[in-house]
Amino acid sequence: RGYMIGMGGAKFQPNTEMSRAMLVTVLYRIAGEPAVKGTAPFRDVEKNSWYTNAVIWAYQNNVTNGVSATEFAPEQNVTREQLAAILYRYAKYMNLSTSGSAYLAKYKDADKIANWAYDAMAWANYRGLINGTSATRIDPKGYATRAQIAAILHRFAVEYGA
Repeated sequence: RGYMIGMGGAKFQPNTEMSRAMLVTVLYRIAGEPAVKGTAPFRDVEKNSWYTNAVIWAYQNNVTNGVSATEFAPEQNVTREQLAAILYRYAKYMNLSTSGSAYLAKYKDADKIANWAYDAMAWANYRGLINGTSATRIDPKGYATRAQIAAILHRFAVEYGA
């Protein structure tokens, strides 16, 4: 559907970690690339970059926050907990149910999930979007690859009939 495109040289690069800019761009495409006005408060988002409109859209629609009030960190790899939080907010943006919460204490590293991401991670795990990397680890600080995010977005689409 053109939501995730290659990374040059006709290669998808499934095992490459996905950046924050890549993720919001994919969600922006799924949302139909709505027109944006104004700017976002992030000084590290260039005005005419390939991801500028996606970041503005995501920020203005509460799909994403920056890593600080003035920085988005577009080239930073997205962590699994950031992915959960962004998907959670995206579901809210789409007026989809964000009910349900998994028991994350079954994962030995659940205490590593940031407070701001805990509810989103519990929701994403409950919905079967983000599973553990093993039976005992959810790896909230680990980076997500393009292949993993493609699979997670497919599960999202199946779960919500999108």
